[in-house]
Amino acid sequence: MTLVLSARAAEPVRRGHPWVYREQLTGAQLRDGEDVRLTFKDEVIAHGIGAQTGPLAVRVWTHGNHPIDGALVRERLAQAVALRARWFAAEQTTAYRVIHGEGDRMPGLVVDRYGEVAVVVIDDDGLRARWDDILPALTAALIPLGVTTVLLRTGRRGEAKHVTRVVGDVTDMRPVVREHGVPFVVDLEHGQKTGAFLDQRENRRRVGELAHGRRVLNLFSYAGGFSLRAALGGATHVTSVDIAAQGHATAQESFKRAGVSPSAHEFVTQDCFSFLEQAQARKLTWDLVVSDPPSFAPNAKSLPKALSAYRALHRACAAVVAKDGILCAASCSSHVDAETFTSTLDDVALATDRFRLVALHGAPCDHPTLPAFPEGRYLKFAVMVS
Repeated sequence: MTLVLSARAAEPVRRGHPWVYREQLTGAQLRDGEDVRLTFKDEVIAHGIGAQTGPLAVRVWTHGNHPIDGALVRERLAQAVALRARWFAAEQTTAYRVIHGEGDRMPGLVVDRYGEVAVVVIDDDGLRARWDDILPALTAALIPLGVTTVLLRTGRRGEAKHVTRVVGDVTDMRPVVREHGVPFVVDLEHGQKTGAFLDQRENRRRVGELAHGRRVLNLFSYAGGFSLRAALGGATHVTSVDIAAQGHATAQESFKRAGVSPSAHEFVTQDCFSFLEQAQARKLTWDLVVSDPPSFAPNAKSLPKALSAYRALHRACAAVVAKDGILCAASCSSHVDAETFTSTLDDVALATDRFRLVALHGAPCDHPTLPAFPEGRYLKFAVMVS
């Protein structure tokens, strides 16, 4: 299939942007999984995998006239896996992203390793049509990492998630893995994303380094990753707040695995906005406040409402940060870029001029992105000091 790019779409694709929207194309109806040649002024710009429905018509895999065949898929998989094998050779970290979709030039494909188990998510109908061809190559590439089981996780946004075993056997859907040597429990069946938020790994370690001798408040604590690192880092007390009690149960199990008594800390099952309102009324403060909410902006249309929510949240957080304290604020929405996100932390947003931004971090090395693909730089982690 050959399709013609609009003039507006051709330049981003040349520069490495991996998405082509349906309105940017002229030509015939696409079929899921077909190899699409993208042209402009009679020049083949790129090849991608087409999808019949949805806003994204084609996800770009190669530049120039290079078709997407089995050899290319095997080569891309091998490159990505070999890179992670070097980065995590010491096995101090056994939970990390092996394939990061667009960032590894395999758009729509995400693979996370949890010890001997790999969890796959396919975020594209076109790629789903090629799954039977991809699975054998993926399995072969994962063997050197010690992966013996492959799980496929399905379910679009807003739908129930389903986990299917496609290779090997898994007896424990709540395995214990390591992150910089720290053990923690992952819920592969019911957990968020593929089981855990692996993109916050380095930021969790940073919180651990900041926590020594401090009272810590972890908002939207989920499975307690920031809380555990804070406790291990020498926090005098950690308060974890999340509306989901199941997240607290997983967090407490991880605490015990790491040799930390959950009873020495506090786990509050409550809406975080409500908790902050009550804490401010009681004039409670913490030396280190971590805020890592779910995405407030799942699409571009929701951006204004999301920014309003971030401002309200960050103002409430700032109000409970003690003198000489630290506020760590995160956003996982690709629709909120770094500059826009930091605007929700300025003097007007926080209603105070006592904070300074000392660092702004993103996702770790196993979540690479492309220079021409700003949407891939979705994670922001701001460190503010007072």
